[in-house]
Amino acid sequence: MAEYILELQNITKEFPGVKALSEVTFGVQRGHVHALVGENGAGKSTLIKVICGVYPYGNYEGTVKFEGKECRFRTIREVESAGIACIHQELNLVPDMSVAENVFLNNQPHKFGVVNFDEQFDQCKKLLAQVGLEVNPDEIVRNLGVGQQQMVEIAKALSRDVKLLLLDEPTAALTEAEVDTLLDLVDKLRQKGVTCIYISHRLDEIMRLCDDITILRDGQTIETRPKANMTKDDMISLMVGREMNNLFPRVPHTRGEVGFEIRNFVVPHPDIPGRNVINNISLKAYKGEILGISGLMGAGRTELFTAVYGAYRTKGSGEIYIDGKKVDIRKPQDALDNGFFIVSEDRKKLGLNLIMSIKENTTLASLEKVSKAGVLDEGAEVSYTTKYVKEIRTKTPSIEVAVNTLSGGNQQKVVLAKALMSDPKVMILDEPTRGIDVGAKYEIYKIMNELVDKGVVIIMISSEMEEILGMSDRILTIAEGEITGEFDAREATQEILMRAAVGRSAK
Repeated sequence: MAEYILELQNITKEFPGVKALSEVTFGVQRGHVHALVGENGAGKSTLIKVICGVYPYGNYEGTVKFEGKECRFRTIREVESAGIACIHQELNLVPDMSVAENVFLNNQPHKFGVVNFDEQFDQCKKLLAQVGLEVNPDEIVRNLGVGQQQMVEIAKALSRDVKLLLLDEPTAALTEAEVDTLLDLVDKLRQKGVTCIYISHRLDEIMRLCDDITILRDGQTIETRPKANMTKDDMISLMVGREMNNLFPRVPHTRGEVGFEIRNFVVPHPDIPGRNVINNISLKAYKGEILGISGLMGAGRTELFTAVYGAYRTKGSGEIYIDGKKVDIRKPQDALDNGFFIVSEDRKKLGLNLIMSIKENTTLASLEKVSKAGVLDEGAEVSYTTKYVKEIRTKTPSIEVAVNTLSGGNQQKVVLAKALMSDPKVMILDEPTRGIDVGAKYEIYKIMNELVDKGVVIIMISSEMEEILGMSDRILTIAEGEITGEFDAREATQEILMRAAVGRSAK
């Protein structure tokens, strides 16, 4: 009989107007990596917050058992003392403190109330070696990359003798090499007897790493199975409640005239004098097509279009044309005035005001449409927002709810609504489906196709090869600030794109 380290029985959690979890029940076997899978809004993150004490006992219904005993955790510290640790999507580190100080935060080795800094340094060095991170324990966390910071979080968990480690979308912002390092580490932790609950939208990671899989949908447990009895297609069908034979709804597009053009664009490096992040790039994007931009992280994809938009740290030089007309863009407002909108890769920091409502976010970039003589017309705000909620199928109980209460996929739809309200001629979609589930991705892809049909120029930057190949009509690859390849998507392959992405031109 299976030995469960964690058992969840009839867990129910309600918010005003929304039942986020409804009688969720399953067990996690000791020493296993257990995947928790579902669409955005399925209840995964809410469930994690129940387990790790963010929602304490009394704020939910049902029973949590850990190591065979019912738990009534009222503080996060009680959870940590029991041997449960969580690595959230937003890393919980203090940027201006050292690695060692972060690893032992509120847990410093001490005697008579005095911290033993030498012991802290030595213990931290051993923990960093355990997670495969070669940095000085005295290094300031702000100076580390996202992947390195992720490892610091895990070292912090290990410093507390963790028995159950929860990882919520741990690879969302990592490079492929960093993903491999993290997955190898989780595998080593499993071999040492640490149990893990692993949340990811990347189904390949689930199939590679996990022993068991639980599917959540609409706040309910749909099924728990050993990975050996589950395929990717099974997961997708159970997650969305329907068959999805084509993950990428490609539709025939008819290419029209040039809608957007960059000529001889150069962007100086913001920190290294004499060096450029973009070297003399020229490109054309046509109406009636989705232009995919592929390349490795750091290749200059985001930097190019952020500079063209007037929002990069250094000013680019070169010529920009929209609908054949040369435009002068010095700042984002100039871009908006010319019908040019970027949907940022970081929607939470750069795309939305999370504490504002759906209505306020939707109209934020187009206040002139909903105001008269400087006074907001609330009726117009409601009318516009309701229109876009219906058009792009945003799931929400009300347009007045704060955006931070929405799932990632629905937050992305609010960003798109904000973009659409600005009447864009050109839309740059930078990682448009990062951190959202397969069902929400499908909805975003359908919206992209609808925009192309309306004559909007769509340029999609993506790190996912399958997405680039599945949705683009034409693909450009960028490496080291230069275009290294141009392909018809019907003829391109992942191998061809990767060769071009590492700088081996395949034009």
